[in-house]
Amino acid sequence: MDNRRAIGSWISGPRAAAEDMGVEFGYRGQQLGLPEEGPGAIARPGRRFAALFIDWALCLLIAYGLLSGGKAQAASNWALVVFAVLSVLTVGTVGFTPGKRLLGLRVISEDGGRLSLPRVVLRTVLLVVVIPAVVWDQDGRGLHDRVTRAVQVRL
Repeated sequence: MDNRRAIGSWISGPRAAAEDMGVEFGYRGQQLGLPEEGPGAIARPGRRFAALFIDWALCLLIAYGLLSGGKAQAASNWALVVFAVLSVLTVGTVGFTPGKRLLGLRVISEDGGRLSLPRVVLRTVLLVVVIPAVVWDQDGRGLHDRVTRAVQVRL
């Protein structure tokens, strides 16, 4: 028996194994009616992580400089609060955080409009908890986006 195929499917994940067997999933965002590439397409994970890193660095800088009194340990706790406030205010009003804007991303509802304030607050709370953000669906959306019927798209 050739074990290379079995090991490859284990490393690549169940989606890759199913695709090898001929299952057609389509592209990310197809079920939502979004384009495959270009503006309005679902944002790739690398770009979303980079935007999150930029936002977190900004929040750490604000927390360290303004709220923690120069204590590095307290800065990370304050940064979480700053991150939550920043996310609610910016995503709730313009649809993106500073990091998302720099990288050309926007958060919209599944129907293409803006998210309502309660949905933005719920999305932020779930994002701060972190666990829902690392559980993804077949479109690459985190559980925090899926629950709030939101999607991160390219500008």
